[in-house]
Amino acid sequence: MTSVDTGLRVLTPWLLLLFLWSGCDARESELNLVTCGSLVKLLNTRHNVRLHSHDVKYGSGSGQQSVTGVENADDANSYWRVRGQTGGPCQRGGPIRCGQAIRITHMTTGRNLHTHHFTSPLSNNQEVSAFGEGGEGDDLDVWAVQCDGQHWARDAAVRFMHVGTQVYLSVTGEQYGHPIRGQREVHAMPSANQHNWWRAMEGVFIQPSAPPLRHDEL
Repeated sequence: MTSVDTGLRVLTPWLLLLFLWSGCDARESELNLVTCGSLVKLLNTRHNVRLHSHDVKYGSGSGQQSVTGVENADDANSYWRVRGQTGGPCQRGGPIRCGQAIRITHMTTGRNLHTHHFTSPLSNNQEVSAFGEGGEGDDLDVWAVQCDGQHWARDAAVRFMHVGTQVYLSVTGEQYGHPIRGQREVHAMPSANQHNWWRAMEGVFIQPSAPPLRHDEL
């Protein structure tokens, strides 16, 4: 046996270990990303409230379904599904890229996070509403994820820039009275600042390799 053969026999276990470690590390990185189809709660990191909606309409402006911020982490009306834009669907379980255009759909009512040129009722910024039926609205439902790196990481703060009007999803602390007393106004602002950082919190994160759900007949 040559010295080369002996060297290869010694190196082979270490190369295999390195390969397996690299594969595990890559897999762990994938699982730390926000993926298409995931159901998440989004926390405004400056004001510590979660993005929320419910079947309560604005009394002014567009009259569409209101979007607010709530402190209660357990509220079921704070779940939103991450989806691709109309005509450009994202692959189920595929990681969301920084800069990617997405729709954010309210789980309970099926309406999309939306903004337009109406004035928000409390702060006089741009109104944010939930719009559409069954997950289908219009081209003002599209937001671009702004983040550092290649993909939207679960533990990273990101911004959502509205593609149609170039504003940022924001909270500045104004509180509503009746009938949604204590909830914060969510609106959109033209500048990137401390009020428009968001982080994915509780939720169901679809894994890249997860197969479609299957229902077997009994």
